[in-house]
Amino acid sequence: MLLGLVLWLPLLACQIPRGVPSAEPLSLSRVAGEGDPARRASMRLVMGGLDSDSGGRGAEASSRYQRALQVDPTNPYAWLALARQEIFEGDADRGLAHLDKARALLGSDQRVAAHLAGLRGAGLVAVGQPGLGQPFLEEARQLAPFVWGDGKLDASELR
Repeated sequence: MLLGLVLWLPLLACQIPRGVPSAEPLSLSRVAGEGDPARRASMRLVMGGLDSDSGGRGAEASSRYQRALQVDPTNPYAWLALARQEIFEGDADRGLAHLDKARALLGSDQRVAAHLAGLRGAGLVAVGQPGLGQPFLEEARQLAPFVWGDGKLDASELR
């Protein structure tokens, strides 16, 4: 039995994708209580926006995301939530611009790599550039198959 396992280990190692984070992609509820008072207040608005978004109240969600950015314009998660909403339910070009702001503020935070790649891919597909978008969507599927397997990031999955 042990000899069989030893023989299979090299084969299994070849099947593990390289560079794939072992952690689940970031859910914003994990970071909602972090930061200074302005960031926490902004995150409460983002979380409420995601709840509104999940409930099909897009205008209310958008308003909450905008208010979150008024409270803390450097909140990358507010930009990320707004980008998600615009890409899937609004103006994908504007969503990609919001995504660029989120990415710049997030720096090298690998916890959001799947979301950044997936949203970039979905946005590019939505603006008529599927050849550019598909590789990003595939990267997101590899990084977070349970979230990005369908090619979409629902508000509840980001929450």
